[in-house]
Amino acid sequence: MAATLARAAVPVVHQLLTLVLAAALAAVPAPALAQAAIPAVPPAAVTPEQDARPPLAGRALVTALRGGGYVLYLRHTSTDFGENDERMTDYADCKNQRNLTDAGRAEARDIGAALRELQIPIGEVLASPFCRTMETGRLVFGRATVSLAVRGGPARPETPDRYADLRRLLSTPVAGRTNTAIASHGNPFFGVTGGPYLAEGEIAVIDPQGNGKFRIVARIPKNGWAALIAATRG
Repeated sequence: MAATLARAAVPVVHQLLTLVLAAALAAVPAPALAQAAIPAVPPAAVTPEQDARPPLAGRALVTALRGGGYVLYLRHTSTDFGENDERMTDYADCKNQRNLTDAGRAEARDIGAALRELQIPIGEVLASPFCRTMETGRLVFGRATVSLAVRGGPARPETPDRYADLRRLLSTPVAGRTNTAIASHGNPFFGVTGGPYLAEGEIAVIDPQGNGKFRIVARIPKNGWAALIAATRG
């Protein structure tokens, strides 16, 4: 008898749960449901577009960088997309990675020359251990120290804190009158800011705010250095 009543109750309970769920969804505004599926920019990062203050540019940007205190996040320069990292055995296995092209190496040297001409002081230089990022760091800044905190690769649901160390780096004030440089990839930057992706050879200028927060105050494309040099001469 009890078993018969239990079987009879199942459809009723199922119907009640369906009605409750429908009512809950109906109470949520449609825009909120749509927005829930769109990854928001992490609150730790504030882009120039979100900040009331205008982004730094031209002479003002150069003056700020000469004073130090910023983090220069550089995505490696141009690479050969006919190559990939699928068969690499370790980070030193350059022949089985995507590497810089000759054009990418020239771009890196040009960026380094511009930094020196503009007299922008560079202190610590950290690089993802991949060959293309280490080579970019050395060609641009003259040196590079391997840092797993800035390594590449996409964040996945099972590793939600993959870029926690990078967030700390970007939010920690830079000591002295120098700038910290990071040579890394597009994925880590996207992972901590929500996008958009940096182009190859593009630098994001980060103003660390402390307590896990930072502002993106400028983005310098690989072909943007001539304009900055011209701005200091005008």
